[in-house]
Amino acid sequence: MRQLILSIETSCDETSAAVVADGREVLANVIASQIDVHQAFGGVVPEIASREHLSSISFVVDHALVVAKCSLSDITAIAVTEGPGLVGSLLVGLCYAKGLAYGRRLPLVGVHHLEGHLYANFLLPTPPTFPLVCLVVSGGHTDLIHMARHGHFSRLGSTRDDAAGEAFDKIARVLNLPYPGGPHLERLAMESEPSIAFPRARLEVGSLDFSFSGLKSAVMNYIHNSQQRGEELSPAAVAASFQAAVIDILVEKTIEAARAAGVRNLCLAGGVSANKALRSAMAEAARAENLRLFLPDLELCTDNAAMIGAAAYYRLREGATADHKLNAHAVLPLTSWAVDFVGNCG
Repeated sequence: MRQLILSIETSCDETSAAVVADGREVLANVIASQIDVHQAFGGVVPEIASREHLSSISFVVDHALVVAKCSLSDITAIAVTEGPGLVGSLLVGLCYAKGLAYGRRLPLVGVHHLEGHLYANFLLPTPPTFPLVCLVVSGGHTDLIHMARHGHFSRLGSTRDDAAGEAFDKIARVLNLPYPGGPHLERLAMESEPSIAFPRARLEVGSLDFSFSGLKSAVMNYIHNSQQRGEELSPAAVAASFQAAVIDILVEKTIEAARAAGVRNLCLAGGVSANKALRSAMAEAARAENLRLFLPDLELCTDNAAMIGAAAYYRLREGATADHKLNAHAVLPLTSWAVDFVGNCG
C-alpha cells in the first residue's frame, strides 16, 4: 500500500507542510516564510514567530493538499517536528498535527529536526547508501553524524560554542548586512578573495568537535581595530576571509570523520549546506579522497516539511509511532529509534 504522509514543520520561522509518498516522492512542499516579518528586528522574535505560525498553518496545510492533488482521506499518516526548536513555534505545528491524527484516526509520527535534515538526502533521485557520515550545519547546529542504517545515529563531533550558521549571522550583523545574514554574507564574499588570515580552530588532536567563537572574535577585533586606526576596510574581503576559515574547518573535520568511521559516503544537510562555496569545497575534498558526496537540493537545505515526511516514512515502516503524549522540546537529543525499544545509543 502506498504511504502518503502529510508532514508539518514549525520549529523556527518557517511554516511548512508537505505530502511525501513512500518517503521518496515529494508531491507538495509548501513553505510560508517569515523573513519579512522578522527583518525589522534583525532576527527571529519567538513570540511573533508563534503568532505567524498560528495565522498560516491552516492555509499552508490546505494548500499542500491542493498541490499534491489529494485530500485528507488519501493520507495514511501525519508527521510533525517535535524538537529541537522554539517551543512556542513547535507547539503550533504539534497541536495541529495531533488534532489531525486524532480526528482522522491516523498514525502520528514525531520527528527530530536534525533527523529531518539528514533525510533531505534521501529525497535525491539516487539516495545515499549506508554507512555514511553527514555534516549537519545550520544556524543552530554543527554536527557530524554517523548513520549505520535507518534510525541508527551516532554523533561523532559537534560545536563547543557557536554553530557555523550562527557565526555567519553574527558577522553579517557586524558588517551591517540585512537579515538573514548568512546568504547576504555569502554573496558579499563572492566579490573578493580571502586575503585576511583569520584563525582556524582545530582543537586537540583527534577531536572532531568544532569551535567558531575564537574566529568570530578575531573577525570582530579586526573590524574594530581597523576602524580605530582609520584604515579603509573591505567588507567583501572580511566576508570572503571569514567564510573561507569556516569552510576550511567544516571540510577538514568532515573528511577526518569519514576516515575515522571508515565510510565511503558523505552527506551535507542544514541551511548552511546551501552555501555554494561549501558545496564546491566539500565536493573537491571528497573527490580527492575517493568518497561519494550527496548534496540535498537547495530548496531542501533550509527548514521544510518534505524532509520531515521523508524521515517519518522510515519510522512508520518500523512502527516507531507516537501517541497523544507527544510534546514539544526546545532541547532534544538525537536518539537512535531503531534500537530505542531496548536502549538509547544516540
